[in-house]
Amino acid sequence: MCDNFSPHLTTKKDKRVGQWAEANNVEIAYTPTSSSYLNRIEAQFTALREFTLNGTDHASHRDQGSMIRRYIAWRNRNVDNPRLRRIVKRANVA
Repeated sequence: MCDNFSPHLTTKKDKRVGQWAEANNVEIAYTPTSSSYLNRIEAQFTALREFTLNGTDHASHRDQGSMIRRYIAWRNRNVDNPRLRRIVKRANVA
């Protein structure tokens, strides 16, 4: 699923994404304008923001990237964490 972010709409100009999708039996489904909440990955970004970015002031992009990588590893080990599930459920309104 893709939102209407302009790089996602370039398949008419640049055929590579469309060709890849066809070769790999992938259908590109665009969400309506202003409805990124329909894209289920958005709820995961909400949790990532809550756990790694809100209320922080990382000294560098490298430090921020490290925190995000640590969160992803933690998240993959703790899929049943009640706080994580609550945040994802609240963000996944669709």
